[in-house]
Amino acid sequence: MCILCGELIMNVHWTDQPLHDIEYRNSTRIVAGSNQRARMRSRLKRVNIANKILAYYGLNMKEFNGSRYVLYDKKGSSQIVYDLGGVWNIVSDMCHKKPDPLDPDFLHFLSEEEVPHV
Repeated sequence: MCILCGELIMNVHWTDQPLHDIEYRNSTRIVAGSNQRARMRSRLKRVNIANKILAYYGLNMKEFNGSRYVLYDKKGSSQIVYDLGGVWNIVSDMCHKKPDPLDPDFLHFLSEEEVPHV
């Protein structure tokens, strides 16, 4: 399959399904039309929240084409992330350390950032 066709077909990862939970519970169906617009709004909201968390690691995430994310560091390096489930492995690779969600410095950073709850 060429890259163009692969980009046009949208399989929804489970991390992208809260909005479609009833309709897409045990499948990876293609999302289109008005449902796609709502799904993109939800993805962009998650990117905004993720960026507040990733700022601690000096990283920034952007949504890419409704199907992927791209993580950037301050040096200009970037890596594609296929779904939110894979973010922390890429963060670990880009920071050269394993992120610890219970690190006191990280928790202090989050308390000052006022990260919104999902």
